[in-house]
Amino acid sequence: MADMNLEPDDVRLMPIRLRRELLATGYDDAAILRAVRSGQWTRARRGAYVNAAPFASLDERSKHAVRARAAVKQAKTEVVVSHASEIALYPDPIPTWGLDLRNLHLTRRDGRSGRKEAGIQQHRGRLAEGDVVRIGDVDVTSPARALLEVTTMATLEVGIVLASCLLHRRLVTMEQLVQRYSGAMDRWPQTLTTDLVLRLADGRLESVAEGRVFHLCFAQSLPMPCPQYEVRDPSGRVVARLDFAWPDLGVWVEFDGRVKYQELLREGESVTDVVLREKQRQEMIEDLTGWRCIRLTWADLARPEWVAAKIRAAFSRSAAARWLLPSA
Repeated sequence: MADMNLEPDDVRLMPIRLRRELLATGYDDAAILRAVRSGQWTRARRGAYVNAAPFASLDERSKHAVRARAAVKQAKTEVVVSHASEIALYPDPIPTWGLDLRNLHLTRRDGRSGRKEAGIQQHRGRLAEGDVVRIGDVDVTSPARALLEVTTMATLEVGIVLASCLLHRRLVTMEQLVQRYSGAMDRWPQTLTTDLVLRLADGRLESVAEGRVFHLCFAQSLPMPCPQYEVRDPSGRVVARLDFAWPDLGVWVEFDGRVKYQELLREGESVTDVVLREKQRQEMIEDLTGWRCIRLTWADLARPEWVAAKIRAAFSRSAAARWLLPSA
């Protein structure tokens, strides 16, 4: 299983000073206010202060992670970081796409009912053996439990994306997820989404975009495609790997995104060079398979019905073309 630890210099582990700690070391409220107004410190959350410049440079995911650490320090009972807040603490590149990071999520260790106040949602849940791991200086729920927690609050699409990413990065296995879910968590409320996530998540999906395409196919009642399909030349050598393919229907999908093209850039190349090389690759694949290619972008995913219609039309055209081919 992959390492969960953050690097010691990860900015999400920046020092946090609580008001009560500052008062104990000789500061008073006036001195704390001066440090904030001067731009030396800023409030990560009420009563918790961090160095202003590095905190201001963080994205929302990392700011959430710092606030979660502050909330643990301020808690009046023993808690662990859980749900979406734990995902914000995970080493990159685990995505927080689609997760609601407006509130911090903590789970009480004492099993008592939680409450929601001051931007914190405390949860009650029995923590079983193996449910708690350490990231940085705080305890968090394990990847398997955190994912199952998220599926009770997030959409199916978000659940598929996150579960597939955790499986792909080997932070969890499907066996661990099923074992943790069965017999206890399957009786939690709002687990219908969890059941579907466990059925549909696939560790072959390598990105948020691929997870969203996979969900789109399910939601639009399309045949489920084969992810990372390998194309071989006549000698049997693998010459390409497709994001998604329907081999029996003669159609394949490639997702085009800015990040993808940046990753494909070779030294001295421009994006135009990459696009031309991708066009040559597409022509090679079409020559080898005879299949039709559909290219999708991030913007296309906001129009799932249109994408589904486009894919169905490609199925029909591919079937028609094969029907018209002369028999041997």
